[in-house]
Amino acid sequence: MILSQWLATLLAGTLALQRALAIELNPDDEDSIKKAAKTVATDMMSYYDSRKSKDIPGKFDDTWWEGGSMFMTLIQYWWLTGDSQFNTPIQEGMYWQKGEDNFFPSNYSNYLGNDDQVFWGLAAITAAELNFPERDGEPSWVSLAQGVFNTQVPRWDTSSCHGGLRWQIWPYQSGYTTKNAISNGGLFQLSARLALYTKNETYAEWAERIWDWSATTPLLKQKNWNIADTTTCETQCTDHGDWQWTYNYATYIAGAGYMHNYTNGAAEKWKDGVNGLIATSGQFYPNSGDYKSAGGSILTEITCEGGKKCDRNQITFKAYYSSWLSFMSTLFPETTDQIIPKLKTSAVAATKGCTGGSSKSLCGITWYPSSFDGDDGLEQQMAVLGVLNAILIPFKNSAPYTAETGGTSKSNPSAGTNHTDTIPVLNHITTGDRAGAGILTAIFVTGWALGVTWMIRGG
Repeated sequence: MILSQWLATLLAGTLALQRALAIELNPDDEDSIKKAAKTVATDMMSYYDSRKSKDIPGKFDDTWWEGGSMFMTLIQYWWLTGDSQFNTPIQEGMYWQKGEDNFFPSNYSNYLGNDDQVFWGLAAITAAELNFPERDGEPSWVSLAQGVFNTQVPRWDTSSCHGGLRWQIWPYQSGYTTKNAISNGGLFQLSARLALYTKNETYAEWAERIWDWSATTPLLKQKNWNIADTTTCETQCTDHGDWQWTYNYATYIAGAGYMHNYTNGAAEKWKDGVNGLIATSGQFYPNSGDYKSAGGSILTEITCEGGKKCDRNQITFKAYYSSWLSFMSTLFPETTDQIIPKLKTSAVAATKGCTGGSSKSLCGITWYPSSFDGDDGLEQQMAVLGVLNAILIPFKNSAPYTAETGGTSKSNPSAGTNHTDTIPVLNHITTGDRAGAGILTAIFVTGWALGVTWMIRGG
């Protein structure tokens, strides 16, 4: 009897200690969110600092693209909180991996995909939009984003499907015959953000071209606003791999929101796209089965979380969904009520599960039920930091800067091309072109020749 009472007391004390060490979050209090975000970001950087490849700034163990996505998330964190303690490693990593001012470094170029490269470009345009500090003697942030655009546009492939980016760049890669949502959606978003920042119409034309082409494939089904993850060249992009991922929806939603702002709301297609895709992405807030009691308000990577099958890449996707949609809402305020309330609920659930490790603050993969699931890592921290960033944005009460509204990063339209030509200028986009007429074959062949040169250098 006495032993049982002692054990019960000990258990109660242990549970009370765990609750005390968990990250406390009030989603309506800016200081509370900032405190939670600092804890999550600090733990994330502890993983970064202890990696085996730590002698190579920006390079993660066994992956390259995640460096760009982490720096993007940290740049957002800096802007939203004013905490500059991570600025030096951000700068070091971004500049170290810049390649020839296009984030296509020769050490890794022989195995990269278009989606890998575009994430670094999105990190760079984020730095430009938020006036993240630049170093003297280094290229501007916006020029690095332009360098990514300038190296991806020549890869626009009209030899199959009447257009589109392939997932991977080289024919010896297994994904070379696949065209996927994140590669095309990533370039679409980058183009839209460059259009808004620079006011250069060519970027807007490319954004429209990518969106319209995507809509001719299963990658963007406007009839029901469903996004397929992949389609293949062998079928002329009529088949579809239907795994549903948060970041695919987010990249098209964000790009459409930037285009809605760029066109001053004159084109209904962007408003319809944002609202339609936000509605369909409600699937990522499940309200049945194990999630029924969550009330359809906790963000979930539905394709992999239920069976605990998420790989390290997929664990990060919720970070991009959260932050991209929240930043987009500053440019398209009518969407705020569709986005922020659920992200607040998600953030509370996510941080309640951050009780792992010796620090009792490490986060897990799943955010519901709100308890640590035993799986911790850098990617888990990034996902939670992304949603905390997202719910800080309404307190900032400021939209991303452009060159006309206070952005200090200077444009270089020929960045990353090793010549003085300006960015490719589209012919007038006709209805036939939107249906997929292949007028860019010559550009693609030129891009392929350049690609072979880069491959030889990388080898």
